Amino acid sequence: MRILLSNDDGYFAPGLAVLAQALSSLGTVTVVAPERDRSGASNSLTLDRPLSVKKAGNGFFYVNGTPTDCVHLAVTGLLDVLPDMVVSGINHGANMGDDTIYSGTVAAATEGFLLGIPSMAVSLAAAGHDCFDTAATIVCDLVERYVRDPIAEPMLLNINVPDVPMAQLQGTVVTRLGKRHKAEPVVKGLNPRGESIYWVGAAGSAQDAGEGTDFFAVSNRRVSLTPLQMDLTRFQQMDRVRQWLNAR
Repeated sequence: MRILLSNDDGYFAPGLAVLAQALSSLGTVTVVAPERDRSGASNSLTLDRPLSVKKAGNGFFYVNGTPTDCVHLAVTGLLDVLPDMVVSGINHGANMGDDTIYSGTVAAATEGFLLGIPSMAVSLAAAGHDCFDTAATIVCDLVERYVRDPIAEPMLLNINVPDVPMAQLQGTVVTRLGKRHKAEPVVKGLNPRGESIYWVGAAGSAQDAGEGTDFFAVSNRRVSLTPLQMDLTRFQQMDRVRQWLNAR
């Protein structure tokens, strides 16, 4: 089993190290991660400058680019053999609902998926305990399960793990994405020159968090597995747009 591991928190993130160690028992793990925190980078590719790859003392490769850059570079040029799976994480903080649109963690896994490789994104719904071992155990179990019984269709899984010890988990469920309220207002301030600056506000609270959603699962100490897709076509609106286009 050849596993490509990345993240969006940077190659120095503790969750990455824990997951790399855990997955090494299942096969060969190659880590290619950003050189710094690129949270919120979404699926952006760096096209306006060349990228460089360096190797840290622990053997991890790091790139001066985005999470998507890392996976794209690894799969299309850096690795001699294609990985059997791409895993992204462990993110320090949940990626549920609308978070998936902005998440660099999800984006790294998405790039693997778009390149034809089964992919998983895993996030720890941080609550101050930093139970990365719990999330790593869950991921290893899922990878082993996939090896035994592969899913025939292309696979992109978004995994959110409650921040509790393994013994306190209440199971694993398949969920849909919930939704958040709009984000909190921007935080205004002044720089040393007296010029206005703005910090993007925090994510809003959960709006659609009922049973069946990722929010509901994690709040009830269950691991959330959400299969994702990347076809943005709104099929149910195609006929209406045709009518609109042909209207006189």
